[in-house]
Amino acid sequence: MKSGDVAADMNDGARAFPDPEAVGRLALSDSGFVFDPVSGRSYSVNATGLALLRLLQKPVGIAEIVEALQAKFEGDAPTLERDVIEFADVLRGQLK
Repeated sequence: MKSGDVAADMNDGARAFPDPEAVGRLALSDSGFVFDPVSGRSYSVNATGLALLRLLQKPVGIAEIVEALQAKFEGDAPTLERDVIEFADVLRGQLK
């Protein structure tokens, strides 16, 4: 993938992705405990949610996220992409 493709890819999913700075501030434990030090809220996620949060803390596009999730979990690309966008949308609503 060319660098221009990555930028275009990130823009396609960017509408659903939460602010990278907000995701980056989250403290994540291997057990799935998530803490937002700004709001004081804590959350619990499963292994898939934890993997997704770790990916969202990096500057990657949705295609790279889906590919990484496919390598670790079962699922076809369209379903994973839909799930990533839904998760990111919910997360964006929580991180204000």
